[in-house]
Amino acid sequence: MSNRKAGGQKTVLALDQGTTGSTAMIVAEDGRILAKAYREFTQHFPKPGWVEHDAEEIWDVTRGAAREALETSGARPEAVGITNQRETVVAWDRETGKPLHRALVWQDRRTATRCRQLAREKGLPFLADRTGLVWDPYFSGSKIEWLLDHVPGLRERASDGKVFFGTIDSWLVYCLTGGRDFVTDHTNASRTMLYNIRLKAWDPELLGLFGVPEASLPKVCHSSEVVGIVDGNHFGFEIPISGIAGDQQAALFGQACWSPGEAKSTYGTGAFLLMNVGPDYRPMGDARGLLTTIACTATGAPTLALEGSIFIAGAAVQWLRDGLRIIEHASETDELARSVADNGGVYFVPALVGLGAPHWEPGARGTIVGLTRGTSRAHIARAALESMAYGTRDVAHTMSSVSRVPLQVMKADGGATTNDWFMQFLADVLRVRVARPDVIETTALGAAGLAGLATGVWKTPDDFSASRTYQTFEAQSDREDDYKGWRRAVDTALHWVKSTG
Repeated sequence: MSNRKAGGQKTVLALDQGTTGSTAMIVAEDGRILAKAYREFTQHFPKPGWVEHDAEEIWDVTRGAAREALETSGARPEAVGITNQRETVVAWDRETGKPLHRALVWQDRRTATRCRQLAREKGLPFLADRTGLVWDPYFSGSKIEWLLDHVPGLRERASDGKVFFGTIDSWLVYCLTGGRDFVTDHTNASRTMLYNIRLKAWDPELLGLFGVPEASLPKVCHSSEVVGIVDGNHFGFEIPISGIAGDQQAALFGQACWSPGEAKSTYGTGAFLLMNVGPDYRPMGDARGLLTTIACTATGAPTLALEGSIFIAGAAVQWLRDGLRIIEHASETDELARSVADNGGVYFVPALVGLGAPHWEPGARGTIVGLTRGTSRAHIARAALESMAYGTRDVAHTMSSVSRVPLQVMKADGGATTNDWFMQFLADVLRVRVARPDVIETTALGAAGLAGLATGVWKTPDDFSASRTYQTFEAQSDREDDYKGWRRAVDTALHWVKSTG
């Protein structure tokens, strides 16, 4: 029988398995977080550009965080929802359940040469039309091929049906269910470079290209359905696993971006933007640095979203603090930005590690233009905040242009969104309503929502979204001339690359 702590409310256990640690949260049906636990795990860098994780350590810390959250809350949840770092891949023995190599992390670049070769031989349309992706070691397919080629005997064992390959969600479900279930969902499958997002099936031609037996891959399930039962030995009781989504898609769902034109932006070191473009979207020629990925409708069914990445967002403010030392705390930027009437003609293009979407110029470098004797640290701090808004507009408007779906609303989360000045400026630049949620853990809330809808914690999607509240920012000022200045600044950064070869 359920222990409905918090006034008799039902609860969900959300497992948010990230790149550096695992978070477990107990979410009540009114949206409150009753308990939260976090545990880090080891990062392994065996060679430059190689990044690995110990899959068994990930399982141990995830289980430990879950036990702590359950003990703290005293709850007995109705369901488990899982969200995870995407693209990271694990190979394990089908019979023993033991990993056969450390997990290759999404950041790992060891297959870059192979991906460049495939790009030359096959071309971008071959892959994009099937998967919505580009030839890049970021995704799982070339990582699995590397494991098959470099782990002794693995290819033969895989051919004999003795090996499982899965992203972290598959690994966790397998461990939670005591090895009974081997599944993934559409959102994670769409990040492997092996899944046909049109047919909603593993693509035979891509499997053949990378030499991956289909029998070694998980069954692809709905993002909101019961896919397995947690073994009672783990938490002292059985509990259904009924929600799975990759981290960015889970955040999109948690923000209730269920209709075409609704988008979310997450501001951390960089910024991830996803916009729902509906299930019928097909790329219209050049996608201009955007990826097409599977996301979730209001019921968790597959739909399509465009995804774009800004490499440097909050890291620009960190650079002002740690590199230039013109601020002591990131929070100072709010007051500094308000202290000047405008940016004084100063623009900061934070291409400190190149430019992401929609430019995709890895050779670009950071540029500050428009400096005069009257320029102060306040102008530079304001320019850093403005750059996040301008970069968001670059990506969001490219999404609308490519998809022909107008941007309706931008729901924003992450560290920078605590800055009210930035939120208002973002609304002005985008010329649409910007909404900030009351609870910023949108990734875990998305996993909880998917799981809870499948098990009756929330009867309808509207019941789930009603548990969320937002502070909204409406466009108030015309920033078109400011944005034109940003475009000139970006052109300057790109010209620097061209002029230096």
